[in-house]
Amino acid sequence: MLALNLKRARAQRGLSISELSRRSKIGKATLSQLESGTGNPTIETVFSLSRVLEVPISDLLDAQQPAGLRVVRAKDVEVLSGEGIDLRPLQRIESGQAVFEVYDQQVRSGERRDSPGHVGIEHTVVQAGRLQMTVDGHTVELTAGDYVGFDATLPHSYAAVDGTVRSVLLLQYRADQRLDRSTPHTLPT
Repeated sequence: MLALNLKRARAQRGLSISELSRRSKIGKATLSQLESGTGNPTIETVFSLSRVLEVPISDLLDAQQPAGLRVVRAKDVEVLSGEGIDLRPLQRIESGQAVFEVYDQQVRSGERRDSPGHVGIEHTVVQAGRLQMTVDGHTVELTAGDYVGFDATLPHSYAAVDGTVRSVLLLQYRADQRLDRSTPHTLPT
């Protein structure tokens, strides 16, 4: 799905692979592999593409929303791994003018994940461990049951203070940031 959705988002933004490469700081060869379905992106790659293309992450990764009861088994979800963090996408929720993505998030023991910022608002609820969050230079420490929310366009980082941190990450987007799936994915020349 990433291959098709990436092509569509790039076409809707009128970007060539070269321009997307320049803006995202991802090599043209890597982008070509992703668009051909042969690449295996890291979480940093997916977040960078989401940021540059200004679309929710699930617009790049998901096919379509299922109807009715949905059970997500841990063993059935591909983990997006990156620098110090593992994300398991669980659900996408659309409501009115908002889109939400729910992730099971794990920050690895003693590691840190830095983000220059991306589209949306982040909400995190710590389930276990001690999480140090820095958002635009302001640092807070969270433990089980604590919540933090912030404008995700700001530079931010997650760090596991002692031991692995488990949390629920909710990404919130405006509906107008969604990828228009009805638009054909004809690429710019």
